[in-house]
Amino acid sequence: MAAAQPWRDGRQSPDRRAAELVAAMTLDEKISQLHLQPDTEHQRFVPPIPRLGVPGFRIANGPAGMGPADDKPQKPATALPATMALASTFDTDVARRYGRLIGSETRALAHNVSEAPDINMARVPRNGRTFEGMGEDPVLAGAIATADIRGIQENGTIAEVKHYAANNQETQRQSVDERIDERTLNEIYLPHFEQAVTEGKAGSVMCAYPKINGVFTCENPALLQGKLRDDWGFKGFVQSDWGAAHSTVGSANAGMNLEMIDGTWYGDKLKQAVLAGQVTEQRVNELLLPRFRTMFAFGQFDHPPVLAPLPTAEHDAAAKQFAERGMVLLRNEHAQLPLDSSSVRSIALVGPFATQAKTGGGGSSAVIPTSTVDPLAGLQQRVPGARVTLDDGSDPARAATLAGASDVAIVMVGDNEAEGKDRTSLALDGTQDALVAAVAAANPHTVVVVKSGGPVLMPWASSVPAILQAWYPGQQDGAAVAGVLFGDSNPSAKLPITFPAADADTPANTPEQFPGVNGVATYSEGLQIGYRWFDAQGKTPLFPFGYGLSYTTFAFSGLSVRNTGDGATATFTVRNTGRRAGAEVAQLYLGFPAAAGEPPRQLKGFERVQLAPGQAQRVTIHLDQRDFSIWDKAWTPVHGGFTIQVGDSSRSLPLQASLRR
Repeated sequence: MAAAQPWRDGRQSPDRRAAELVAAMTLDEKISQLHLQPDTEHQRFVPPIPRLGVPGFRIANGPAGMGPADDKPQKPATALPATMALASTFDTDVARRYGRLIGSETRALAHNVSEAPDINMARVPRNGRTFEGMGEDPVLAGAIATADIRGIQENGTIAEVKHYAANNQETQRQSVDERIDERTLNEIYLPHFEQAVTEGKAGSVMCAYPKINGVFTCENPALLQGKLRDDWGFKGFVQSDWGAAHSTVGSANAGMNLEMIDGTWYGDKLKQAVLAGQVTEQRVNELLLPRFRTMFAFGQFDHPPVLAPLPTAEHDAAAKQFAERGMVLLRNEHAQLPLDSSSVRSIALVGPFATQAKTGGGGSSAVIPTSTVDPLAGLQQRVPGARVTLDDGSDPARAATLAGASDVAIVMVGDNEAEGKDRTSLALDGTQDALVAAVAAANPHTVVVVKSGGPVLMPWASSVPAILQAWYPGQQDGAAVAGVLFGDSNPSAKLPITFPAADADTPANTPEQFPGVNGVATYSEGLQIGYRWFDAQGKTPLFPFGYGLSYTTFAFSGLSVRNTGDGATATFTVRNTGRRAGAEVAQLYLGFPAAAGEPPRQLKGFERVQLAPGQAQRVTIHLDQRDFSIWDKAWTPVHGGFTIQVGDSSRSLPLQASLRR
């Protein structure tokens, strides 16, 4: 067989094997492999070619667990905390383990591709898919995504980073034309995709719905060929988002390798285009080669994924740890937290998000969980000696009465973000704000747990002693939240996105910017996204980017910076000044010379440091030439005086030094 079908010889390179296979295929067979062909059991499916030994190819969603593959029936998987929670860890080791779990379950459920991670910037915090992304900073998103991708791909599952590029709103997402200048596109909306490809080695990229400067991304040669392949050396394949292809000849010549879903453009229309000479058969070959090459490289021809049982107990434990590590302690007056299980005898558990586990957001990322731990069960398991009384919070006065008769009140509020729609406001809906105010007035020991996919408004923030941002905690919600509230886990996460004090304070807040006028969204804010905008405009956020408290305290000292050839290093000390072990995320921000036209400061590096009480550690963060560059038709180094600032958030930077380059 190997002689007749040499591509089955595993001793050859993936490129050679892919070329030999494509050379043996008929035109019809080639076209059959360029689009999905749903059947009665599988929707995201490219059928096998038995005569050539080509295995079937199955695709699953996956940013926070093996999401919908549109199989019938859909199989359960571990519902992990939302990707926003993962970004909050500022921890690449956790990100790799998170990805490893997704990749292993995707393979165990007999799929080849995990459509993950989603790394679009949170340009507009009201975006319905904010929960799926990694926040508002490309340096943070690039680092976490790279580790996540490496984890997904460790065991032969292909990661598919999405949505390339600038898929930043759900309103008119399939048609909106985003007008973005080249500098903004290259400095804000592309660097993390570049890192996902060049360092993460993502096997696949999903091209997105919108147009960028008048051209749909799935037929955009500047993005698919110029950036991805020519500049970044991408060797994998480009798959369209669901129905994001809009042409046959344009998509083929731009370099879209696989159409999702059913061959509207890459089925019979592609064959006719080849026969008419509009698309060469050589071009068809070039569209096939990257996916086959990737499948060979990942062992998917020699060892196709097959159904296997999931290690549910092991993965439950991991999901709980990921959720705990991603929770951000926003407020903790008078050391309200952690709660003392030996003294708490009665707990009022109230709110619409207290009744069941918040396993994730809505849409294509939704996972059918293998199990769930609801908030009530989580607290009862953690403090079996306490009386925990549940109230859904629908009547704030009733909830306040319960809270007044309890030692502690835990109020769980949140939002329900979903693909396909943007939020009209960051305010909590219904009577949630009134509920928090009523409970806080009734019990001075009120803890608010927020389960949201992104920022929410908190008009009651100053009137409650403790606020824990839990994001969407996944299937271990109840156990993870209880673990943090009672101090089993010491919070160390930081906000990957700014929390504004009011809707009007958010960037891109004119109709022309979002959602756009006459189908055009104008990115006139330029580089001023997220905390960059708050800093440039002199606005004070409710909670800044990079912010997060701990059950211990830390101090920074001894900053030393020096040039090192093409880059620089910054070295400083972080000390745990409190009485319990904990972790701090040291963050380095760079300020450019004023003439460069950059925002006041931007994150360039970070490191999570685990310290025992009284322990200190010297930390070094390296900067390269790219960190000191701006986009001016190409990456161009800036010369002059820079400012390096180090601290524990974008608005708490006690260390500062100057550097000339």
